[in-house]
Amino acid sequence: QVQLQESGPGLVKPSQTLSLTCTVSGDSITTNNYYWSWIRQPPGKGLEYIGMMAYSGSTYDGPSLKSRTSISRDTSKNQFTLQMSSVTPEDTAVYYCARFVGGRGYDYWGQGTQVTVSS
Repeated sequence: QVQLQESGPGLVKPSQTLSLTCTVSGDSITTNNYYWSWIRQPPGKGLEYIGMMAYSGSTYDGPSLKSRTSISRDTSKNQFTLQMSSVTPEDTAVYYCARFVGGRGYDYWGQGTQVTVSS
């Protein structure tokens, strides 16, 4: 069974950099054809794609946040990490990591972690 678990600070101050880590178990993040994604849901709004890292290490950033985000990975720990710079209160959201498979979409999700940006 594939499991994803987000971790990171629940509270971040404006202008700081947010860092979230997704730990994957039950599968390797280097398995062919899987893409490891970050998605968020601001309060009262729909899901927003942030970006993803492919099994190869290539990254695919979402258009709205690409200037402030980067995704990296630690294959020895089977983790991938989101960094988002210069956060504002508008970045307050529940952040999810998920696995994407071509032809199937998102098939496994983490439980989500609440991030609040506030001074």
